[in-house]
This record gives sequence, C-alpha cells and structure tokens, in this order.
Amino acid sequence: MKFSKHQNITIMKKKDLSNEKSHQLEDHTTDNSDQALTTNQGLKINNNQDSLKSGERGPSLLEDFILREKITHFDHERIPERIVHARGSGAHGTFKLNRSLAKYTKAKFLSEEGKETPVFVRFSTVAGSAGSTDLARDVRGFAIKFYTEEGNYDLVGNNIPVFFIQDAMKFPDLVHAVKPEPDNAIPQAASAHDTFWDFISLMPESMHMIMWAMSDRAIPRSYRMMEGFGVHTFKFINEAGKMHFVKFHFKPKLGVHSVAWDEATKISGKDPDFHRRDLWDAIENGSFPEWDFGVQIIPEEDEHRFDFDLLDPTKLVPEEEVPVELVGTLTLNRNPDNFFAETEQIAFHPGHLVPGIDFSNDPLLQGRLFSYTDTQLSRLGSPNFHEIPINRSINTVHNNQRDGHMRQQISKGKVSYEPNSIGGGCPFQAMWKDGGFASQEERVDGHKVRARSQSFVDHYSQAKLFYNSQSAPEKKHLQNALIFELSKVTIPAIRERVVGQLAFIDKDLAALVAKKVGVEVTELEQPNGSIPADADPKTLQSVEREPSTKSSDALSMKNTVKDSIKSRVIGFIMEDGVIAADVNSLRSKLESKGAMVQIIAGSLSPVTGDDGSSFTPKHSLTSTASVCFDALYLCSGKRSSENLLNEDNRPGTILFVNEAYKHCKAIYFGTDTNEIYKASEVSKKTHEDPAIIISGSKGSDEAFINAVADHRVWDLEMERNNPS
Repeated sequence: MKFSKHQNITIMKKKDLSNEKSHQLEDHTTDNSDQALTTNQGLKINNNQDSLKSGERGPSLLEDFILREKITHFDHERIPERIVHARGSGAHGTFKLNRSLAKYTKAKFLSEEGKETPVFVRFSTVAGSAGSTDLARDVRGFAIKFYTEEGNYDLVGNNIPVFFIQDAMKFPDLVHAVKPEPDNAIPQAASAHDTFWDFISLMPESMHMIMWAMSDRAIPRSYRMMEGFGVHTFKFINEAGKMHFVKFHFKPKLGVHSVAWDEATKISGKDPDFHRRDLWDAIENGSFPEWDFGVQIIPEEDEHRFDFDLLDPTKLVPEEEVPVELVGTLTLNRNPDNFFAETEQIAFHPGHLVPGIDFSNDPLLQGRLFSYTDTQLSRLGSPNFHEIPINRSINTVHNNQRDGHMRQQISKGKVSYEPNSIGGGCPFQAMWKDGGFASQEERVDGHKVRARSQSFVDHYSQAKLFYNSQSAPEKKHLQNALIFELSKVTIPAIRERVVGQLAFIDKDLAALVAKKVGVEVTELEQPNGSIPADADPKTLQSVEREPSTKSSDALSMKNTVKDSIKSRVIGFIMEDGVIAADVNSLRSKLESKGAMVQIIAGSLSPVTGDDGSSFTPKHSLTSTASVCFDALYLCSGKRSSENLLNEDNRPGTILFVNEAYKHCKAIYFGTDTNEIYKASEVSKKTHEDPAIIISGSKGSDEAFINAVADHRVWDLEMERNNPS
C-alpha cells in the first residue's frame, strides 16, 4: 500500500465546515451500516451468540479464537484515566487568523491572514475522576491541538490565567492534597477538605489562584461561556530571530457567565453531564461555539518593567497595562464520532511546538515539558501514541524512530540512523529558513542551585487586585465559597491559618470568614517566600500589610458580553389549553435569535393547544428542574394555568418558578398566568426587577429577550432570596 503525503487527514477548504470533517483519518473511519460482523482480522463471524464447546453442555474450547479475541479486547478496553483533567469533553473545529502576527512570529498558522487551521479542543475539570460531575467547583482545562502544516501545536491551558504554584516541584503535592484523602478516598471532585486547605494554608503563593477558584469562574454556565488562557508566558520569534514575550487569551463570543453555587449542586444531581451535554447539543443544533483569540505582546526589553515577574505562573499581566490584541477566531463545529477514540485518546503536550513559538523559563512550564510525555507513555501504553488518528500530524512523519507497541507507520528502506550515506542522508535536517525549529538563542549561566527568584516573592498584590475588581455580588459569592469550603475543614488550626492568609488580601474578608468558620483572625507572619515545612507560621518574619485599591475591569464578569441569547435554553412550561398562537410567536422570535426552546409539562404526553394543535414535551416537571434552563416562560392560557396548578402539577410548577427566581433568572408570565404569579415568591418582590416580565405590557417579548441576554440580575440576588 502506498502512503501519500497527506494520507492521514483531509483538510477542508470550505468556509462552512459544519457538515464536514476537518481532521479525519479516512482509512480508520468505519460505518457499520449494512456490514457483516467480523473479527479484528476482518474474518466474517457466523455465530456471535455462543462460544465453541465440546458438545452443547461441554467445556469451552481453547481453540475458540473468536471468543478469546473478543474477551481479550474487552479486558483491555479501559485505559488509565488522566491523573488530572480526567473528566473531559471535546470537539473539532477551525482556527481562523484574522490579522497576521508575522511581525512577531514565523509560525505559519499565525502569519497568513485568513488562514484556517483544523483544531481539536478538549475541556475538562481538574480534580475529579472521569465519572465525577461537570459542575464541581474547579479549574477547567482548555486545551487546543492545532493541526498546522508545520506539525501539531498544542496550547494546553485553563479557564483561569494563573496557577496555584510557582514551581513544578510542588505539582505532585498540590494534586495529592486536592485529590480524595488517601485513608478513605473522600471527597470526590472537591477541594472542601482538610488536606487541600492544609496545603494552601502553608503556600502563600497559592492565594491569588484561590481568589479565582473561589469565585464564580470556577462554576461556569457552559464550556462555551468561559475564557481560555495559556497561563504561562511564552515566546514569539520572527523570521529575523527577534523575540517577544506573549500571553495567550481566548474570549468567548457569548461572554463569560457562571451559575450560582446552589444551582451547581442541584445540576450535579439532575444532570451531572450538564456541560458535556450542553456542548454536544449546541454543536448538533448549529450554534457553533466561538472565541476571539487574543495575544498580549511584550517586547524582550520590557521583561523587567512590571512589578511582578513575567515568569511567575501565579501572576497575570493586567489588560490595562498590556491590552489584549484580538487577532483570530476559534470555532467548534463538529462533535467527535467516538468519544474514546478522539476525546479520551487525544494526547496534549506543551512541548508540541512549531517554529516561531518557544518556551520561557517559567519553572512550572519547564516541569510540564517532562511530565506530559511521561504521562502519555503510562496512559496510552506506547511511545507510538502520536500515531493514534486523533494525534496524527497532517504532514507525514519522517524520522528514524522505529518499532514499539502498536507501531502503525510503515517506514521503507534499510536506513534507520543519521548521518547516513545509504539513504542519501535522508531524512535530513531542515534549516531555520526552510521551516526547521530552533530554540531562541539566549545566554544562560548561573550557579547550580535549588532556589527561587526573589522576584517571585510577592504573593498577595494580585490576589488583592482580583478581589478588589469583583462586583458586589461576585464578592459575596466568593465569600460564601470560602465559608463553605473552610466549614468542611475539621482541624481548627488549618482554618485559622487560611484566615490569616486572607488577612493579607482583605481584612474585612478575613474577619467575615473567620466569624463564620469559628476562628480568630491571627496575625500570620510570613517570610520572604513560601513557609518552610518545619516553620511555625506565627514566629516568622513579618510582612507589612499594605492596603490596595487597584482594580481591573477585565477581571469582573459583570463587564462581560451580554448582547446575545444564542444557544440559551428557554423552558416553556405549559399544559392543555395553552394559547398556541402565543407559544408559536414567542418561540419563533427566540429561535430566530439562536435560542433553544424546550417544552415542559406535567407529563410527557402531548399537550393540546386552544386551537387543537399539539405540542410534544421534552421534559416533565419531575424529570428536570429550573437549574437546567437559562430562563422560563409560563405559557399563556387560563386553562393551561389552572392545569399547572392542579393537585398533581402545582408543587412542581411553583418549585420551578421559585428556584428560577432565587437564581436570578428571567421569568416571563404569559397571559392569564396571574394565579401562578401570585402563588410564587415572585409576587413578594419589593424592587423593580427587569428579569420579571408580565405579558400585556408593550414590548414584553423584547423585554424578555433582553433579560435573557443579560444572563442574571445578580444585583438583586439578596432581595430575591429574602423577600419581605
């Protein structure tokens, strides 16, 4: 069989890739329609019901090669899950460059304006196992594999721009601390326990990340509504060899939105696959998720101009100091054909680079460069993991690596070494000008030490910046998260140490949390760096607590995009007698703007409209809950309203409305639904509420659409939850 240069992938030229496959190994894709059952060797199977035996009631025979093949494959069909980021979901798509970055980098996929590159993106939680809930309070992975003409480039990031630790030496400790405790394997996918907060209380460098992790960023509404960050500082190198530092950003077109913690806990019970299902459904419905790709470019000569170290992964570069330049668009437009083959087997690595992009000396990034290859060898079982279809480069691989488990590429010829003359010196080294990769030339010298730069010592300034930047509701949510988490910590000394750390960020925050978790605010004294393991935190060198009033608009979700209802899920609650014309009219308006309408009724039986038409419910009042919807419409119709308030339906109807109201969502009361309104908590509201829409007023449909686009009225959260 002859292998062509691009035999393992199809690159689509069309702009609309919604129904095409932008990264597919045609030779490895199967469709079982109208096909006979075969063994893995292609032998057609005559009987797949019975094993080969010595007589109908006799022992099974060792020679039953079909049984052995089937059982052996089954025994080995589960591979070790990722140690972190085990719970994930992914999709295919494209990256389009809208503005050339050739001034800064020679990477071809970032140099040619209008160029489209196929991608696969995997989202994930970090701490939980593969079977845990999507809605855990956690960091979310945001990893992208770019299938470029120069090789695969992996940008392995998160939805939070900083990390817990500064040096990879501490990564196993961090993960061991946040994972279920080893004596009883409790709790799953949660940081609210002793070992995590014990570690955090002794690691001041983690406090900036803790502010993010306790904020609403850690419980996103959707993968489609969260930011992506490269986390580390990387390097761009142009054709002339000039270097710039760069930070990577992905900003969702739909804005950055979250759910309330109370919602997250209930969604985990109703639909633990909420984020996975949301991403799948959006793509299947043609509501393709999109992000603006942006970069923060920092000249090499400006490396030391900031009041923090660019190499410190616990720090971000404020957008007020270095604006994010939006230069591209990431679009996800195709779901995987097989979850295991693609989403589970995809292997990311921050060391998968292309010419024009290089590493910085960030000590956390440097450690990741070793760890990821080692993990793939353990998890996927072979050094040939790059030959799995989802991991294959679009250009044919040419090197002298050979053999190993599951080798697929057939390399012809007798030469497997370099230099050689028998093979004409091939494969040969490529020059920089011909696309060969070369690391940036920089002078490196110094003593061989285990130490950390003093420029990494400030652990609180950016934690203060983040907290100061939050809106009042966001601060309240962050406070409540800390109180919840620390209330699960059973050792008072740990709670006390954490509160002492919080006091370096905000004294009022520390005092509030201390009161709620039953400890005093103790004057923790910090060294010029992390606390040594054998040190008494109360006797260390003091660090002055300087109040800070700095803030950044970019760090608050209050300032995010709120101009679209695309892919928002609207629940239409109805029963027999619903006014069909009103339902159809509003549904048409919502769907024309990209929203998804789902009908909810007392049962899954068809609902009859006032004109005799029929509506098929997707959910019953007992099979779902308000937490699974972005907004509610109580459909018009006096008889429908009466049926929703009958003995069977009333508890579910009122619970739906009250919970949606509690979670600050838009609720639209249709014509003749006043009795539902009066029976709910909504009728007790004491303030004007832009998310509560009453039918009959002029422009009520448009007001509802605007309320849905606003996501939530968080500013009225306290009033909604405590009606007078």
